[in-house]
Amino acid sequence: MPSYTVTVSTGSQWFAGTDDYIYITLVGTERCSERTLLDKPLYNDFERGAVDSYDVRVDENLGEIVLVKIEKKRYWVQDDWYCKYVTVKTPSGDYLEFPCFRWLVDDKEVVLRDARAHLPQDDKTGLVKQHRQKELERRRKTYRWKEWQPGIPMSIDANRHKDLPRDIQFDTEKGVDFVLNYSKAIENLCVNQFMHMFQSSWSDFADFEKIFVRIKNTISEYVMKHWKEDFMFGYQFLNGCNPVVIKKCTKLPEKFPVTDEMVKVSLEREMTLEEEIEAGNIYIVDYEVLEGITANCTDPCTLQYIAAPMCLLYKNTQKKIMPIAIQLGQTPGEDNPIFLPTDAKYDWLLAKIWVRSADFQYHQNITHLLRTHLITEVFAIAMYRQLPAVHPVYKLLMPHIRFTIAINTKAREQLICECGIFDKANATGGGGHVQLIQKGVKSLTFRSLCFPDIIKARGLDNKEELPTYFYRDDGYRVWEATKSFVSDVVHIYYTSDETLQEDEEIQAFIKDVCSFGMQDFDHCEFPKSLKTREDLSEYLTAIVFTASAQHAAVNFGQYDWYSWIPNAPSTMRRPPPNKKGIADVNWIIHSLPDRGRSSWHLGAVWALSQYQECELYLGSYPDEHFTEKPVKKAMERFRKQLAEISLSIKTRNEGKKLPYYNMSPDKIPNSVAV
Repeated sequence: MPSYTVTVSTGSQWFAGTDDYIYITLVGTERCSERTLLDKPLYNDFERGAVDSYDVRVDENLGEIVLVKIEKKRYWVQDDWYCKYVTVKTPSGDYLEFPCFRWLVDDKEVVLRDARAHLPQDDKTGLVKQHRQKELERRRKTYRWKEWQPGIPMSIDANRHKDLPRDIQFDTEKGVDFVLNYSKAIENLCVNQFMHMFQSSWSDFADFEKIFVRIKNTISEYVMKHWKEDFMFGYQFLNGCNPVVIKKCTKLPEKFPVTDEMVKVSLEREMTLEEEIEAGNIYIVDYEVLEGITANCTDPCTLQYIAAPMCLLYKNTQKKIMPIAIQLGQTPGEDNPIFLPTDAKYDWLLAKIWVRSADFQYHQNITHLLRTHLITEVFAIAMYRQLPAVHPVYKLLMPHIRFTIAINTKAREQLICECGIFDKANATGGGGHVQLIQKGVKSLTFRSLCFPDIIKARGLDNKEELPTYFYRDDGYRVWEATKSFVSDVVHIYYTSDETLQEDEEIQAFIKDVCSFGMQDFDHCEFPKSLKTREDLSEYLTAIVFTASAQHAAVNFGQYDWYSWIPNAPSTMRRPPPNKKGIADVNWIIHSLPDRGRSSWHLGAVWALSQYQECELYLGSYPDEHFTEKPVKKAMERFRKQLAEISLSIKTRNEGKKLPYYNMSPDKIPNSVAV
């Protein structure tokens, strides 16, 4: 009587094991096995982290095993089970692996295919074609699109984290509870005493140190000491939390009428402002998108304000970026003066603080939330809806969308919802954040997700012109390494461009992203189909890079740069000055966040900067969705490239007072999960 040896691996995460009954059916090309209970006498089967083996006896050979059906039936109480994989040893001694990596809840069954990746046109038998179609039909019913807010990319149809399918929930909800994490942050930072001190201003700049002394690091301390300096102000546009807004100025906007007379004392090359522009030495940041955004009015006792400033920056002879002119509104006039480094000390400092506050709002809502979290969720939902687990692109993307839908759902539930945590301390709370994201979507094109393209579009691609733009330099290298790996995988499964064009599933995925996820916005310019393998490689690289490197670059440095409150005010309590000569220390202190909002802000940036306990970093793929040797070799090359990049970044950073490591692969998580 032929016998098959079945090995079942249970996940090692919390509550992965089960006491429920587990049944298995082997489906071959000739026939099926009997439904077999997997149970060993006097043994606790399917414990967390266990690998258990069982014999399945059959009357006749089943032929080639193409499917494995696993069923879970309740024993006593509901007891979910996480199955990693099933391995089948045939009577002839061959081993077949069937990856699962999913939860079985209630009385559920799953049908698994072997680990080899297959394009839809590769499937020849009706059995596997039917399995493929049924999987996608179930997924489309489970993963539904929903509009969170008008004019914003679509999200998952779930109001709460616990409403999500079990497979995409966090292993433990407590680990991503924003309220709990903020409370823990506030306790760790010893700022409990200030939490409810709204409307209570600090006495002076040094007073902010009362909430700064517990947790320190190299960069945040340096920021605290040097935040008033023009060099520090300019440097953050290159390597701070939001290194994506600075661009080369090729022509001075009419709305920003800076004259040569105003700035000539700041120019070091004996050239006029126009000549400096022509020489490529002038840069600009413009927060026009903030104009008209409603400021937070959830607290009637505290008026809060938002500005839409512009700042002109100059690359001096030492190739440092220095601010030379700031206008705090978009419409020039007597009540909207242009502030200069030659103005009174506190006039100039206050103008820079307003720019930093605007940059904070732009960063949190557009750079971070919209352009990493929300757009990655679009890709994730489309993937679940259109690509079965056996598709090579599903296997490629799966590690890079891990927990993204979960963290975004939790954010909509606790953080950015009405009366959520975001309202506590941010000028764009109370609805302004939604307006800002809606405006930010208008510049969210597919090409803007392609790292080399957006760097070039901002005129910053010349390394010799800006030798200390580490975000660009490290990003280039990570992008190229990622694209090389993705291209290797694409070319393993797609032998020609025609093969790609014939793949109905990948084309449906591309179309779902554009037509449903991005709602076919006129301005989005996302493709609806792809014709070449090169196009697909770039498209998938943009997804992986956005979910990993780009998110890391704009998220994990928040405590570094934002923990010193005057350097990144989350809100302003006085309107921007409409004339010069009114600013002094007292004016600035009463403009900056009060004690309560400062404490909430500090707790937020500390919590957001923390890595997950079991973080998986770029290139780490412990769940073996791929088993083919060519892909394994491509993964090994990818890891080697990433290790070399990490080492070179570590070497470059040695001895630097401001090391840049946010794009170092050994600090880049695989996915947006925090």
